[in-house]
Amino acid sequence: MSIEKMYEYAKEVYAEYGVDVDAAMAKVANTPVSIHCWQGDDVRGFENPDGELSGGIQTTGNYPGRARNIDELRADFDFASKLIPGKKKLSLHAIYLDNGGKKVERNEIDIEHFTSWVQWAKERGLGLDYNPTCFSHPMADDGLTLSHNDPAVRNYWIEHCIRSRHIAEYFGKETGQRAMINHWVPDGYKDIPVNRALSRQYLADSYDKIFAEQLDDTCIGDALESKVFGIGAESCTIGSNEFYVACAMKHGKMVTLDTGHFHPTEVVSDKLSAVLTFMKEVMLHVSRPVRWDSDHVVIFDDELKAIANEIARGGYENRVNIGLDFFDASINRIACWAIGTRSMQKALLWAALEPVAMLQKFEAEGDFTSRLAYLEEIKTLPFAAVWDMYCEKQGVPVRDSWLKEVKDYEKKILEVRN
Repeated sequence: MSIEKMYEYAKEVYAEYGVDVDAAMAKVANTPVSIHCWQGDDVRGFENPDGELSGGIQTTGNYPGRARNIDELRADFDFASKLIPGKKKLSLHAIYLDNGGKKVERNEIDIEHFTSWVQWAKERGLGLDYNPTCFSHPMADDGLTLSHNDPAVRNYWIEHCIRSRHIAEYFGKETGQRAMINHWVPDGYKDIPVNRALSRQYLADSYDKIFAEQLDDTCIGDALESKVFGIGAESCTIGSNEFYVACAMKHGKMVTLDTGHFHPTEVVSDKLSAVLTFMKEVMLHVSRPVRWDSDHVVIFDDELKAIANEIARGGYENRVNIGLDFFDASINRIACWAIGTRSMQKALLWAALEPVAMLQKFEAEGDFTSRLAYLEEIKTLPFAAVWDMYCEKQGVPVRDSWLKEVKDYEKKILEVRN
């Protein structure tokens, strides 16, 4: 049966549940998903691409074809973009500056080092997001940055974050799309600290300085990212969830909920409505933890669906900023981008097709039998037919046809790099 015939059948089925499939597809197509550049080169960047990762950051595997410079990374992303439906942004870390091969200290990074990125993004109609890079650097070797007991170290990273905010604001002004800037530091202790209160006071003071200047919030959105623990910081993470929720409330900022940064029994899908009851917005970092914050490629699993469902059920589409954060060096990196981002788009479409009004009516009436019954019944509705048509209308490969394109690109481009 053709895609068109299957789609017409699916429209009829969903219409019986009060769902407008065309409207659902249009809504998803206009929902930006921020794709992280660091999947393409294993979080190496261009500052010191052969340096060692630190701050609890790890990539495993040595699949051939890692992007080695700015041109290769951009080319790889351009190719991946053709495989992915929907509205896209690109998220950059500070270490992806265009430094022309010159050494630039992190506390000296400026707008000039990202002008070529802005031009590149404008040519493609892409928005840009930004992240200060407070890891993989000699000034972070002991695992402390903004909470360091040495004021010289703290001031180094404070200046880096202040400059990063100006770069993000510049992104927003130039692209016409508000830039999210995500603040995360690896600060913590491998063993039991005896003055964590002082460390957290140092971290709080650092953010007081970083956020002292009011920037144009139509161009920049600040978010603070917590973590339950990190490699080398197993006993105490200074920037815990409670710390950053309070810090964000103090400064009128967002929190970033990373799907790998909580205890395995916690889920981000349950946290969205809790946070958004009190905050205007939230940032998401979507990855796939396997036993710990292992940053596996996002797949169309139950938690991803639950996150997308929670966004749709709460009417949070304009209050949740969706970003991806995974990095796998054991398989084709472009395939990682395609699999992960297509899965995120798939989850958003799945949620947009849920008959929310009907289900919430059952719940309001106390008819929990019908609620559960229909939650199960909708799992077998003809979703695949709608997804195929969505990809068709977006002009990207349908079903598994994208994989052949990736394999051809690998043979012609990626294998030559090694």
